This record gives sequence, structure tokens and C-alpha cells, in this order.
Amino acid sequence: MKLAIITDIHGNELSLKAVLQEIDKRGDIDEIWCLGDMIAMGPDSNEVLDILFGRSDIRMITGNHDEAILSLIAEEGHPETYKHTREHHQWIAERLNPNHVAKLKQLPRIIEKQVNDTRILGIHYHIEESKRQAHIQDEPFYTIQEATLENMQHMFSDYSADIICFGHHHPEHDFQTDGKMYLNPGALGVSKGETAPYGIIDLTGNEPIITIHHVAYDKKAFLEKFDRLQVPQRETLFKLFYT
Repeated sequence: MKLAIITDIHGNELSLKAVLQEIDKRGDIDEIWCLGDMIAMGPDSNEVLDILFGRSDIRMITGNHDEAILSLIAEEGHPETYKHTREHHQWIAERLNPNHVAKLKQLPRIIEKQVNDTRILGIHYHIEESKRQAHIQDEPFYTIQEATLENMQHMFSDYSADIICFGHHHPEHDFQTDGKMYLNPGALGVSKGETAPYGIIDLTGNEPIITIHHVAYDKKAFLEKFDRLQVPQRETLFKLFYT
């Protein structure tokens, strides 16, 4: 079995299409995991969810931005530490397809799979056991840690899985030690480079093999949408994520 890992699409339809086209062209991927933050930061939230929910080979979980926007839609508040994106989140919330809202609400925070003797777990980022059911208003996702092996072990070593896959922190993470693997393929939709990253876990041999791949896409065309659609807080988003 081969499993593709994508995460942090952040409303970027063009990068998602490019990655899925490459995955489909390969013809050897059995399942795709999407590890949250499908929406916001980019302008294409509905288009991204059209694609994801339209495929039968993708399993999805929620991320912090997905949940923050769902909270706004449900009039349950907005996390205090996300106030710098409040205007943008509200813009997304007002435009999100109600059918997508209903489906997002049904998504879990964790997915797991056993392949032979290898157990794989997907989560958007570490959540302490006591906060696994906490509302996004209570900010359950752990503070982002520098991408080091020591920090991965500190956060994830107690997880009962051999391979822990996650996103949230946008740089790539690929660490292997003590019988555990920690994989974040990098943010598919908000890379500051010109490519969209994704990961593959190859479980066809005696030992799992992890690789990270990059796909070129028309980033210029994507960024032009921000002005055309008058996306709120676009200058801040450009500075933080795209340039």
C-alpha cells in the first residue's frame, strides 16, 4: 500500500489540482489523507472543498482554521489568538457553501490506519489528551514548536503509532528514530516557494519509506485572485505566507 499525505491547502485550488493531478498520474496511490486547514488564507475555500469532498479516496480531518470558521458560522465565537485573521475568517464564513459546512462539522480530529504491523496516525497538530474534545475557542492545538527531532519526540512520543503525520506548522518535517516516524510534508497551499509539497508513505516493503515531493503550479495566477476578489487582509496574508 502507498498512502499520500497532504495538509494545509488553505484555500489554494490551483496547488491542490496540481498535486492531485500528479498523484493520479502516478497510479500507485491507494489512499490520500488530508490533515486539516483546507480553507482560509487563500480565496478558493469552496473550490477546494468541492474537489476534496468529490473524491472517494480522500480521508480528511479538521485543522484550527477550519474549526475557527465553523465556530464563527455557528456564532460560538472566535479564538482570541486568531484575532489577526478575524476579518478574513469572517469573509470566508459568509461565503462558505452550507453543504460544505455540514460535512466539515462531521470530520474528526484524528484518523488512524493499521497496515500489517505498522500503525499510522494523522492529526493536524499535537493536542494534549485532556483537550482532545475541547472547542476551538479553548485553543486545544499545541503551541507550534521548532521543527526538531527533540520537539517531535516531546510532543508525539506517547502516541501509540509508528508513523505520526501532521501539518499546522508549514515547513517540512521528516524525522525517524526509535521505531517512530514523524512526517509533516509541508503546507501544500501556502508555501513561499513556487511549488506545492506532499508526502508519500510506501508500505509495500519490509519497512515503511517516506518521501516528500514538490509540484509546480501557477502561483502568479493564484495570487492575482486576491486583488480580483478583494480578499480582506490580503497584504497581511501575503507577508505571512506567500512572499
